[in-house]
Amino acid sequence: MMRRYRIAVIPGDGIGPEVMSATLPILEAVVEKCGDLDLEFVTLQAGDRAKEELGEALPKETLMGVESCDACLFAAVGRTASEVILPLRQRLDLYANVRPAKVYPNIPTLAKGVDLVLVRENTEDLYRRVGFRERDWGVALRIITWRASERIARYAFELARREGRRRVTSVHKANVLDFTDDIFLEACRRVADGYPEIEYEEMIVDTCAMKLVMNPEHFDVLVTTNIFGDILSDLAAGLVGGLGMTPSGNIGESRAIFEPVHGSAPDIAGKGIANPIAMILSAKMMLEWLGEADAAHQVERGVMRTLREGAPLTPDLGGSAKTWELADAIRRNILE
Repeated sequence: MMRRYRIAVIPGDGIGPEVMSATLPILEAVVEKCGDLDLEFVTLQAGDRAKEELGEALPKETLMGVESCDACLFAAVGRTASEVILPLRQRLDLYANVRPAKVYPNIPTLAKGVDLVLVRENTEDLYRRVGFRERDWGVALRIITWRASERIARYAFELARREGRRRVTSVHKANVLDFTDDIFLEACRRVADGYPEIEYEEMIVDTCAMKLVMNPEHFDVLVTTNIFGDILSDLAAGLVGGLGMTPSGNIGESRAIFEPVHGSAPDIAGKGIANPIAMILSAKMMLEWLGEADAAHQVERGVMRTLREGAPLTPDLGGSAKTWELADAIRRNILE
């Protein structure tokens, strides 16, 4: 039986259209390889250009398009990021931001053997953007709730159980931010009691940052609040080859948006040298979330085989390859 999915596609700004156009042929190759899978792509507008042309960075038609599809691939937007991805996360209640950081073959990295997942609460904290400012001072309200903390902790432990991971580290700053992070820690502890087979530990965020640099292999699954997760996930990306190697998913109960961790990178936009792997691996995460494990495996296999062969790398990885050259090598390896 043919399995059919409608995929919302938001290329966005900067290098977004370049890495998206490199990724869609790879998904088409996976469809061809599997034979019983069909993906229909629905391209939608959002970001800086959309605001210039349509008057709003996140048009209603785009929001409705995302809601009507089975999943969404999102590349990058520029200055209007806070007007696009934050409202999408909150409107669709995409409460779990999942960011794997893994060392791949022949990629120059600062660490060896790293294979961790950072699970970041995605709907509250300072990113609720509640506050105000005067001319020379401002206030931002940090919102942490039991409900959000409990469900992100449960997501992290369920991920650890599903993937056979051994440890969950709860990252916090309760020694200073006790009004908020005490709630987060209490929820994590309550959830941890239900998973006795998984080791649970707590770590202050600054200590965690240091240990990620000095002993990254210690970590398996990290769960944390929104702003700490945003910062630490970029640190983790730096360990495994940079933002061009790190995918992510914004996941809710019934909807999900998958995007590379990197931004729109306007300094290299239009040069054809952006690393497409983070976008490609985000598509792999999308296939996993849809329940298409074999299709996801085909993407991972194509990336791994290409890198093991010593494929030319893009400049961010020390090479001189163009975006399409690396992506096309991955596509060929999927079809072989």
